[in-house]
Amino acid sequence: MTLFNLMCYTIIVIIHKEDMSIISFARLRGWNSAMAILHFVQGVVVFALSSDFALPLTTSFVEFNATTRTLEPVLTEVAELHIGSLVAGFFLLSALAHLLVSLPGVYEWYVAHLKKGMNTARWIEYAFSSSLMIVVVVMLTGMYDAVSIMLVFFLNMMMILFGWMMELHNQTTKRTDWTAFIFGSLAGIVPWVAVAVYLFNAGEGDMRAPTFVYWIFFSIFLFFNSFAINMLLQYKKVGPWKDYLYGERAYLILSLVAKSLLAWQVFAGTLRPV
Repeated sequence: MTLFNLMCYTIIVIIHKEDMSIISFARLRGWNSAMAILHFVQGVVVFALSSDFALPLTTSFVEFNATTRTLEPVLTEVAELHIGSLVAGFFLLSALAHLLVSLPGVYEWYVAHLKKGMNTARWIEYAFSSSLMIVVVVMLTGMYDAVSIMLVFFLNMMMILFGWMMELHNQTTKRTDWTAFIFGSLAGIVPWVAVAVYLFNAGEGDMRAPTFVYWIFFSIFLFFNSFAINMLLQYKKVGPWKDYLYGERAYLILSLVAKSLLAWQVFAGTLRPV
């Protein structure tokens, strides 16, 4: 049984034993503690078992060519990014966030925000962890330009921060205002357009990107969108999403599954020891 399968089995057991009609702050504390452990263990395992597979970080700035007397772009490799470390990084960021909201003092702050229908800690964590995830995805499709990667990272971060603004803004509105949701969706789609451009224009025939990269694109794109759907259901108060805590638990599960799915697909495709 792979670690990913074991993690999925653990989640199923937890859900099966828990009365899904009852969601309390205390149970969410337990969920956060469990998520901290599951993220941490996976992060350590990925880091320990990964090969030294790395991808280049490049720049292409114009320089004066004395021979042709023109400005010409010069491709330069400025660093190499160890993909295993990036994958372990987004796991460990999530583990730290879940641990913190489970601790005395921070837990009370977490509950106070949940009672108002918001979770600031979630958006802070996602701003960094999900942005690292998208960096891994774009680099696997062949985007190595440092400036492009920086822009993708911060566009994804802005999408997440618009989610924070959505919850913050609607603290003071009588009817749900979707402005932040719409702006966040616009910011969030751009990195995926960039990924698609790189992925579907990379080589031909046997020289195309490996199959696992296509699986990563479709599966992680689906999960990224599921977070937006979860927020939509929360604000539309559809079925059990009338309870904000139900949506909060859904965020916890979606976050773990999305990170685990990306990590082990990347591990199987590039990080396994030779």
